[in-house]
Amino acid sequence: MSTTVPPVTTPPPRAGVRVRAKQFWGRVTDGLEINQLWSQFRADARASYRLYAREIDASRNVGIDGGRHWWEVTKQFFWAILEKLSPARRVLLLLALVILIFNPEVEWNTKGGTYLVGFDLRLWGGLLLFVLLVLEVADRVVMKRDLQIAREIQMWLLPVNPPAVPGLEVAFATRPANTVAGDYYDVFPRALAQGANQTYLLAVADVAGKSIPAALLMATFQASLKTLSATPCPLGDLVERMNHYICTNSQSGLRFTTAFLGEYDPHTRTLTYINAGHNAPIVRRSPGTIERLEVGGLPLGIQDQTVYQTGSTVIEPNDWLVIFTDGVIEAVNDRDQEYGEHRLLGVLNRGIHDPPAKLLSRMMVDLDFFVGATPQHDDITCMLLVGR
Repeated sequence: MSTTVPPVTTPPPRAGVRVRAKQFWGRVTDGLEINQLWSQFRADARASYRLYAREIDASRNVGIDGGRHWWEVTKQFFWAILEKLSPARRVLLLLALVILIFNPEVEWNTKGGTYLVGFDLRLWGGLLLFVLLVLEVADRVVMKRDLQIAREIQMWLLPVNPPAVPGLEVAFATRPANTVAGDYYDVFPRALAQGANQTYLLAVADVAGKSIPAALLMATFQASLKTLSATPCPLGDLVERMNHYICTNSQSGLRFTTAFLGEYDPHTRTLTYINAGHNAPIVRRSPGTIERLEVGGLPLGIQDQTVYQTGSTVIEPNDWLVIFTDGVIEAVNDRDQEYGEHRLLGVLNRGIHDPPAKLLSRMMVDLDFFVGATPQHDDITCMLLVGR
């Protein structure tokens, strides 16, 4: 019995070129579509604009004509870019721009006359810009690697799954605006005093600022909270000691922290709490009434020796408690409209029969739908609890 081997067909040269071109384009774009690339470019452009706009005064003085005004703005923009480079790279950029813009010509005097020799140095100017790009990309790669390590450490500091708390069902979610965040959340059992019931500490905090400085202070906040809460003491004493510690690292109040700290006693279903300048958490009672937890005082780290008032509430079965940072309700869409508490309550009211994890997922989806392609400008953290 004989078998027929089909002939090997070689694709035409043009087909091979198209395949290689498609592979090259896929590698460059990571498989993103044109509209996705455009959205990413717009997000990057907006982020860059916000970075430089902080150093540019675009206000127009009286008596200054339009041309001169925009020339001054352009100079400010140029210096805002230049000053973010190292001195050596500034010289490299200026040299490249001079070559590209002026492309100098040289006169050569000889016995036979004067010759005007033109040197086209634009290629060299482009190469200098490419060298500058390579140097900046190298810095970005190193920084991105370090940030990724910092993110992994930070995620290790935060709980992955909520603990089992008698009488409560808990869910939480966080979403950093950058690689690392300044938001903190946790739920953990407190140290027992002699003869006392086991209580659980609920914490949601927001360090002023974003990215690495806020993340470092968040780690400090987490370490001090875990250390100080290991000693049995009233919640008010714990918060005052936290404030004293944070004041020593807040740069005279510039790096303050808003926080909501609560201590839940499953035996009495009572939540004792202190709101240190944080967004007031929302308690939705089972009949539908709303209560806000506002008792407390100043944000931590602003003023030493601050005395904090303590509030309390009872979490009955089917009561919901929503604790969130300002990144949730202040998220904006492309029309510069804020998400707001009203919309957050709407999602809560529509999902009160769902488990907290499912309802929290619906909240995040609704938030994404609201903001659309608008870049996230602040860290987002939300904790949901329901009485059982």
